[in-house]
Amino acid sequence: MVEFSICLEMVYDDEPFRDRIHRAAAAGVGAVEFWDWRGKDLDAIETAAAESDVEIVGCVAGGVLTDPGAADDAVETIRESIETASGLGIPTLIATTGPDQDGLDRPQQRENVVDVLSRVAADAEAADVAIALEPLNTDVDHPRNYLSTSEEGFEIVDAVGSPAVTLLYDVYHQQITEGDVIRTITENVDRIGHVHVADVPGRHEPGTGELNYENVFRAIDDAGYDGFVGCEFSPTGDPDAAIAAVLELN
Repeated sequence: MVEFSICLEMVYDDEPFRDRIHRAAAAGVGAVEFWDWRGKDLDAIETAAAESDVEIVGCVAGGVLTDPGAADDAVETIRESIETASGLGIPTLIATTGPDQDGLDRPQQRENVVDVLSRVAADAEAADVAIALEPLNTDVDHPRNYLSTSEEGFEIVDAVGSPAVTLLYDVYHQQITEGDVIRTITENVDRIGHVHVADVPGRHEPGTGELNYENVFRAIDDAGYDGFVGCEFSPTGDPDAAIAAVLELN
């Protein structure tokens, strides 16, 4: 069976963060993740996680990786996030490339993405924190994002060549972008450091759309994936009921 985490920004989006953590625990999920850590009361989050015996497994690194002029800032931003994640015991930082840059061809931008990730890889390794690079769909949600396909994402991961740099495979984004979800996960599981799930269309809980999530979860488990599967969706109704429905599919 796969092990789930709950994205606190999407599943429980209408109450203070510490209460969201307690609610995730009450729903029967032992791990949570969130987006940008900046501006959040990290002490309160850490305390609530300890009170609920919930692990914080991911947050967003930040930084624009596609702009050569912003490369030094991106490196500094990610290094700051590595330090923060390490201090909180968070094993995974989620990185996105940022927008496709006007006036720069894709090879130039890709080279910069590889360069930034390569410069922070040793820091991540030393801190025992993994950076998971996430492709985002450009058809529905992120029209200007540089990285959309898992194929190019895996190529970037391979080019960096560090065990601390992996791919975040978001089933929702990749179903929209390319489909072929089960085969892609199965054949590349060793390069996948984190997984996100939501159904298509609508980005709601698994079981509400076109994907057969019973088969997807079984394939993820059978492939030997040992990371977390993040519930990053907007519930169609009661969030607790949505989480219960996801657990039933596993």
